[in-house]
Amino acid sequence: MAHPLTLPLLSGARRALAKAITLVESTRPEHEAQAQALLSEVLPRAGRSVRIGLTGVPGVGKSTFIEALGVRLADAGHRVAVLAVDPSSARTGGSIMGDKTRMPRLTVHPNAFIRPSPSGGTLGGVARRTRESITLCEAAGFDVILVETVGVGQSETQVAAMTDLFVLLTLPNAGDELQGIKRGIMELADVCVVNKADVSPQAAVRAQTELRTALTLLTPHDAPWRPVALRASALTGEGLDAVWSTVEAYRAAVDLREKRQRQAAQWFDELLREAAWRAFQAGLDPARLHALRGEVLRGERTAVQGVAALLADDPTRPG
Repeated sequence: MAHPLTLPLLSGARRALAKAITLVESTRPEHEAQAQALLSEVLPRAGRSVRIGLTGVPGVGKSTFIEALGVRLADAGHRVAVLAVDPSSARTGGSIMGDKTRMPRLTVHPNAFIRPSPSGGTLGGVARRTRESITLCEAAGFDVILVETVGVGQSETQVAAMTDLFVLLTLPNAGDELQGIKRGIMELADVCVVNKADVSPQAAVRAQTELRTALTLLTPHDAPWRPVALRASALTGEGLDAVWSTVEAYRAAVDLREKRQRQAAQWFDELLREAAWRAFQAGLDPARLHALRGEVLRGERTAVQGVAALLADDPTRPG
């Protein structure tokens, strides 16, 4: 028997999509089973979008940029879904959920869907079910998926591993900005955009030049895609067409099917490691674990010896 959300979701109903994402985000065991059943039913209709990750330092204007680009694409007939991962509260687990108020035009556009999701405290601030949310959006017929990260940090690695291309937004004073951006983030970027270029056009040109130099130094010579540095203004619309043209050029140059297969394999391995660790923990003797940890802390064993003893379940101490 088909899940009650399957047909309305496949017909593109945004309300059904919102309910489906709520289902996959739930941590209740009975909802987990329902979510996986729903995903199995809609999976054949997924995979037909371009998945774009976006990040940038605080104040770079991520939400404004996403709205400007999203409205442009939605007006052109694309169906645009925005998955914005919000930082969860350390105390309550709640999230700010401010993206809908920051994207008022895109929120009401008939060809758009915006879903702010709490990070739930997972590594890097990426929502636990963002991957499943992407699948649901694609099954609902959205052909452009924009995943906005919390900010420059570990979440970028997670988002880059689930999207087709990764966009880094910077400000015109890129000399200072580049110092604050980790090399790892720069290496992830497929496209760098100097946003707010209208504020200081000359500074934006300098920033673009500096970014091009940095990207050239960081990109292997045999890479199938050479990262591009662009200028844009979400306020005036300058450069947004060039950004989308670059996205289309990337899709033509990179084998996205092969890339997604590699991402799926990495995700499978990551989930397998987590499941294996949980299973291992479930079979541990808590007293034995506590004793071994204490021996390591007191310097009676090295950490390597403690883990080895735990794996071998050897109660004798070395020496």
